[in-house]
Amino acid sequence: MTVWDRPEPPPRPVPLDRERIVAAAVALADEGGLEAVTVRKVAARLNAGPMRLYGYLSTKEELFDLMLDEVQAEILPREPPRDWREALRVLAHRTRQAALRHEWLADLLGGRPALGPNGLAVTEATLAALDGLADVDTVMRAAETVSAYSIGAIRREIAHLRAERATGLSERDWQRDRGPHVTSMLATGRFPALSRAVHDGTDVDAGTSFATGLDWVLDAVAARLTLPAE
Repeated sequence: MTVWDRPEPPPRPVPLDRERIVAAAVALADEGGLEAVTVRKVAARLNAGPMRLYGYLSTKEELFDLMLDEVQAEILPREPPRDWREALRVLAHRTRQAALRHEWLADLLGGRPALGPNGLAVTEATLAALDGLADVDTVMRAAETVSAYSIGAIRREIAHLRAERATGLSERDWQRDRGPHVTSMLATGRFPALSRAVHDGTDVDAGTSFATGLDWVLDAVAARLTLPAE
């Protein structure tokens, strides 16, 4: 039985329900990451005893499930685009935006399927955008491919943001600090492809990089959807 299937216990003198518990946990995670979220800390923020929370959830993993589902509500657009490509693009960009607001989301994306109502709604919106354009297996692989790109790119971006905070160096400052080492290594001639990328490549921001890569993935999906049946 999942956490969503179990009824909540009756209220007591200190008002408590899953909605309040999840809101407190999300606030803690926004402030300090998932490592800042414990049942004891959530209970303290709600002025309740820790044991009371176990009437609403059994484990910290269930709390993470509830938190993930809460934030996934931010991913669903109010008006789903009719075109499949735009629908998948919007979902991917909204997932990235949610992760930038709640960096801990990157740590929970890509695990086991999200079974909460909002998580299921995101999955439904993704599959519905492709429904009828190909056989169900092709649709599933297409959805998985877009998801794999989005999650990987989002995690990479969040990792860079965390590194900046940990070192106190922006990406550009870090590159400038490591510049002499990189220059000396490239001068050996052992890395010609990397040298061309460093000297001739265009530096773009994370949002542009994400959008470009996503368009390329959607191009590949479009090619598979239009292949004639064998």
